[in-house]
Amino acid sequence: MLERIVDTAARRLLADEREALAGLQQTLAGLGVSVEDQSALEQSVRQLDQLFLLVVIGEFNAGKSAFINALAGARLLEEGVTPTTTRVQILAHGATGTRTAIEAGVDVVTAPVAMLEDINIVDTPGTNAIYREHERLTNEYVPRADLVLFVTSADRPFTESERAFLQVIRDWGKKIVVVINKVDILETPADVARVEAFVAEHAHHLLGFAPELFAVSARRALAAKLGDPAPPLAADRFADLERYILRTLDQRERLRLKLLNPLGVGRRLVATHAAVVADRLTLLASDLQTIEDIEGQLAVYRRDLEREFTARMAEVDNVLQQFENRGIRFFDDTLRLGRIADLLNKSRIQAEFERDVVGDVPAEIERLVGELIDWLVASELRQWQVLSEHVNRRRAAHEGRLAGDGSGFQYDRARLLDTVGRASRDAVESYDRAREAAALADSVRMAVAGTALAQAGAVGLGTVVAMLASTTAADVTGLLAASLLAVVGLLVIPARRGQAKRQLREKIASLRTQLTSALTDQFRRAVDRSVHRLTEAVSPYTRFVRAEQDQLSGRRDDLQRAGEALARLHVEVERQLR
Repeated sequence: MLERIVDTAARRLLADEREALAGLQQTLAGLGVSVEDQSALEQSVRQLDQLFLLVVIGEFNAGKSAFINALAGARLLEEGVTPTTTRVQILAHGATGTRTAIEAGVDVVTAPVAMLEDINIVDTPGTNAIYREHERLTNEYVPRADLVLFVTSADRPFTESERAFLQVIRDWGKKIVVVINKVDILETPADVARVEAFVAEHAHHLLGFAPELFAVSARRALAAKLGDPAPPLAADRFADLERYILRTLDQRERLRLKLLNPLGVGRRLVATHAAVVADRLTLLASDLQTIEDIEGQLAVYRRDLEREFTARMAEVDNVLQQFENRGIRFFDDTLRLGRIADLLNKSRIQAEFERDVVGDVPAEIERLVGELIDWLVASELRQWQVLSEHVNRRRAAHEGRLAGDGSGFQYDRARLLDTVGRASRDAVESYDRAREAAALADSVRMAVAGTALAQAGAVGLGTVVAMLASTTAADVTGLLAASLLAVVGLLVIPARRGQAKRQLREKIASLRTQLTSALTDQFRRAVDRSVHRLTEAVSPYTRFVRAEQDQLSGRRDDLQRAGEALARLHVEVERQLR
């Protein structure tokens, strides 16, 4: 219908508008907007091909149906003091009067009325209807309107519910004309003027501009058109309103409003969902900060473990150093001429070595390694607790601040927060420190034993170290074999003493290497495993947040471009059709 009434320039505007709105539909579909919002945009685009749509809105008993009857000059719609309009009624031109249901809750009423040749008029249920379905039908037709006639009653002008609904209309970017009906019930023109001033002031404050305003008596206007000879009211501007509709809304103005209608709907949806996207991005920024805090905490956790491990290994090394020092002193005291008789008894020398040199080295090393393991296990438990605290704070923030409505974004985010929170909570509650420590101690023992004594079996780490130390004692004291001591001389014993010291250092260095290597390897494995478990617990949420942030950043840019395109088209429509 619109195609045949536009010139070349307007055709280009129409084509550009369709293209921009189609792009916006794709962007909104990618955001998963509500069916209602998608339908509002689709309907407004579809209206481009239909007659100009004048939608009459107001509370029940404001006289909307009577007002439309007066415009048409015939009783086409039922009137009454109770809500009579329970369905949307579209008045269209027709050779005869008919009523046809075209969809749920919507009828088309035809009549041979001249003004309906270029305009369709929509009668809607009251905005304060007691039935929510009636109000929903009214809401659905607001985005489709090319012009809204907002009818209020002179006996209760501009009620609170009317103000709220007028704000909804304003947010859709609609051109609004305010009609004060039933002025015939007011006693004097001064009363009418006061009501007009009251409505005008509040409408201007609410809308941000002064809408066209007409005080009318629909009842008397219809009576006059039907032949009632009663004189018109001086304050009744029904004739002025008709002239405004017929003259002001000429073909060019109808075209301007028709083109501006879907642009207003589109811009409103862009603003609404840009705010939702911005809100979600803000929420995700907080989530990302939490994730970065967790990652930073894990990095600190790893560094702290490495630093503490180095300090604890220094204690182990100190025990071995003292072991070595005692061994050196032992050979200085033992390998001398004064103890030749004792040196002939290898088993005795070995027993003295184990008692005086090895001493409590195995037990001390086992104690230090046990403390290291307990510290490592306790550190991991603390990290689970820290992770749980971080996630619980985000869950609390999520419950107290929702971005947008109950969307898939909210559901996915809530589900993942619950999953991570449950995983961290379960980990804390089920964390068995004794079991974890035993498993790690067994790994360390096997690693140390595996480097030298595969036959260690299931003995403890201290036994493994004792076996290694005893082997060292046997190897070193083997230098004191009877065959060696058969050749006694001032040069032989010092030489053998030096050899024994070197071999002791080599053996202890080997033991130190075995212990350090095994402990370091197991420590790194344990830390990697711990960090991996913590990271894996939060990784689904991390992936979601980062993926959503990337996607929403793109949608934000798409909405910004769409909004800028619609704004340019709005300016161009106003420039060409004003």
